Amino acid sequence: MALSLSMTARPAWADEDAADAEFGPADGVIVVTGGGLEQTPAAPVYSTREITREAMVSAPSGRIEDVLSSIAGFQQYRRSDSRSSNPSAQGVTLRALGGNATSRALVVLDGVPMVDPFFGYVPLSALSPDTLRAARVTRGGGSGPFGAGALSGTIELESADAETLGLVSASLLANQRGETEVSAAIAPRLAGGFAVLSGRWDRGKGFWTTPEDQRAPASVRAAYESWSLGLRSVTPLSPDVELQTRVLAYRDDRTLRFEGADSAIEGQDASIRLVGRGRWQFDALAYLQARDFSNVVVSSTRYVPVLDQYATPATGIGGKFELRPPLGDAHVLRMGADWRRSSGTMKETALSAMSGAVTARRRAGGDNSDLGLFIEDDWLLGALTLTGGLRADRSVIANGFYEVRSADGTLTERSDYADRSDWSLSWRGGARLALGSGIALRGAAYSGLRLPTLNELYRPFTVFPVTTLANAQLRNERLKGFEAGLELVPLEGVQLTATAFDNRIENAIANVTIATNLRQRRNVEEIRARGLELGAHAARGPLRLDGSLAWTDAEVRDGAASALTGMRPAQTPRLAASLTLGLVPAEGWNLSATLRHAGAQYEDDLQTDVVPAATTLDLFARIPLVARASLVLRCENLFDETIVTRNQGGSIDLAQPRTVWAGLRWGI
Repeated sequence: MALSLSMTARPAWADEDAADAEFGPADGVIVVTGGGLEQTPAAPVYSTREITREAMVSAPSGRIEDVLSSIAGFQQYRRSDSRSSNPSAQGVTLRALGGNATSRALVVLDGVPMVDPFFGYVPLSALSPDTLRAARVTRGGGSGPFGAGALSGTIELESADAETLGLVSASLLANQRGETEVSAAIAPRLAGGFAVLSGRWDRGKGFWTTPEDQRAPASVRAAYESWSLGLRSVTPLSPDVELQTRVLAYRDDRTLRFEGADSAIEGQDASIRLVGRGRWQFDALAYLQARDFSNVVVSSTRYVPVLDQYATPATGIGGKFELRPPLGDAHVLRMGADWRRSSGTMKETALSAMSGAVTARRRAGGDNSDLGLFIEDDWLLGALTLTGGLRADRSVIANGFYEVRSADGTLTERSDYADRSDWSLSWRGGARLALGSGIALRGAAYSGLRLPTLNELYRPFTVFPVTTLANAQLRNERLKGFEAGLELVPLEGVQLTATAFDNRIENAIANVTIATNLRQRRNVEEIRARGLELGAHAARGPLRLDGSLAWTDAEVRDGAASALTGMRPAQTPRLAASLTLGLVPAEGWNLSATLRHAGAQYEDDLQTDVVPAATTLDLFARIPLVARASLVLRCENLFDETIVTRNQGGSIDLAQPRTVWAGLRWGI
């Protein structure tokens, strides 16, 4: 970061006219975007939808998971958001291809994978919509340049530049419970480039996740406090090459269900990226991530700590290089390689529920790595777009171990697991044909790969009364799928889309019941999801409408003798829908209402307990005041719908009740 800032011609505040005079469009010398290479013609071939900045900063909750939920089929493992869930349950997926808490969708921020190196969850509270320009969600398996992990799809988050943010932007909101949300950014132009310093702080006493008739004296609200601080710089090195650097630090503390049941995540990320937009275009990226997780488990019968997972240090390191040679206007060829290594160690202490004494000290961990080589070509033939790509992955699972020591440190159990490696070939391809009159047809087929996480391989856990065992022998998940789509533009500003798909994950990792209150992570034969996705967008005058619906028939297949065969994967609804109606009566105004529905889903693999369907209505209003200031009003869950997030034998957790926010914004 220091190197990037030092390379600017003059590290001083510069107004827009001065920047244009030195590096501006009039000279035709340097154009700084702060983004990656342009999207290729392949994007419309797949089921890709873009969420605009206006939609992102209008989320009624102000959370990134709320923004992404406007794409039907997006879901976390549980319905609770990043204020009231255990962070390790924040795995995200698409197309009902879930079944456990690990992400099966690849989430990247400015090209950097954001999933935790040990658990595979996404640190959602560290991703503020206020500093983003757009989000692109591609449903369906990814291969090619997206890398391993994109089984159910890819979510690409792109940061906003200085022009979008303005020199200073900020917001301050509070709700009826006295909870607050503060964010701010300063984005000066530094000679030909720019820098963005941003921060966010959320805190609150939380709401009751436990229903009133199930509360105990130890029950508490879901209190939370999180902060994040980021610094990003973009520096032009030549008319066609720019250097981008980023550092991000964050921490999130939460209390769930009982007093003392505290969890925390923290991270420090850094990345450097070199983007070239000349004849030979290239994108070179390197990143380093240091993460940690802690969690205290409190007995639901005696209400005392029984497990202190006091540290889970993990490191992610990786990079990517992509090259696009000049082959003329008819071809866009992408070739390159990416590599990622994840390492981490779980450290926890088991405690007696009767005396509080230490009964065991446990450690587990290992190293996972993946090297991918890819090539993909888009071929433009007038109204027809063809695309195809291949990817080869060398995956390595190594240094895995699990050990138990007594209270005095004596080793009582130690397992060291054999290293293993594998080569896998993935592919994807498709076509899009524009028929004229606003009609287009498209079709695609693809495959993908995901390594089991260190958490799935080595860390057992208990959510009373159920214990889930790890499994060091888990195999890589493989996805194969295809889809066909129709696009209609009947009127200017109106677009309708329909996609039918059939996706299946072979060797899918699931939490499988093997005895009463005992499960183990195991590979099942496959999870298959078939369904239909509908989308609608309309912008006519001051009105806009965005709708998305996903109907998915998902089931587990594990042989005729298995009790799981024919079951729906845990925590996956059959129907999900979102509809937003917006009104912009005058410049600076923004009024919107969002109706969402999530169908019923099952808590566990054997469909013992049902998590009921829920329908919510959220509201947002931005009213301009003076200059760049505006009044913001938000309402989550207007009709106070009861939203169940967990139902384990009748023990229930709830999501956000009706919450009303009010505050001021400057420049957002």
